[in-house]
Amino acid sequence: MRVHIATDHAGMELSSHLITALTAKGYEMVDHGPSAYDAEDDYPSFCINAALAVVADQAAGVDALGIVLGGSGNGEQIAANKVKGARAALAWNLDTAKLAREHNDANVVAVGGRQHTVEEATALIEAFLTEPFSNAERHIRRIGKIAAYEATGVVAE
Repeated sequence: MRVHIATDHAGMELSSHLITALTAKGYEMVDHGPSAYDAEDDYPSFCINAALAVVADQAAGVDALGIVLGGSGNGEQIAANKVKGARAALAWNLDTAKLAREHNDANVVAVGGRQHTVEEATALIEAFLTEPFSNAERHIRRIGKIAAYEATGVVAE
């Protein structure tokens, strides 16, 4: 699986750890930055580029997911969700990480690097990456309604 990862200054140490740890587990890691620490960096471009790459890979049939990191993960999730076709979910415990995949077929996970130890954050991300989508009809229907709104601006009943 290809995994696109992006962060801001608050998640750089976690990002570096994840790139090493997930590469060792066989994931193909693609780092969307930043490449150097800057306390004044702006996360939107990094996170949007990671989400764009996930959506493009999935459209091309590549097995791909994304990770966006920051202090809280909130802004990073918001930025990733601006990409058409991205479904970014903020994970703060194992249940939210797994349910993001199982029920929502999320393709990007957001985690707050200042909210968890490296071990906790790694466990959340591994749970997200390994949890399959349930393919339950009700979840497919709900995701379809979100995609339809994204495409048309019309809220489905």
